Amino acid sequence: MLVKIPLALIFFLSIWIQGSDAQFEDYCIADNQASEDELVNAMRWACSNGADCSAIQDYQNCYFPNTTKDHASYAFNSYYQNMKHSGASCYFTATAILTGLDPSHDSCKFVYIP
Repeated sequence: MLVKIPLALIFFLSIWIQGSDAQFEDYCIADNQASEDELVNAMRWACSNGADCSAIQDYQNCYFPNTTKDHASYAFNSYYQNMKHSGASCYFTATAILTGLDPSHDSCKFVYIP
């Protein structure tokens, strides 16, 4: 019984001290093991079903690097963030994975919606 109280206290203090830092953020990105064709098909689906893909259009903020994997990652994350509270997942026929690391780079900012 005495051990449970200190453990609970440590747990609650760690949550209180950490507050709402970005450590619990999740981003949906393309899986390195997915083929180019799989990524293209999944990206097209995401862009047609709730993702905002305007940033990966020619010469927009997330156009470079101009790779299928980078564009798919942006599209997957946009869809996932916009739709996760409606039950969406980060699956895309096994072409995507969740990461806790923010994939934003340079002027390309990946959205995170708590």
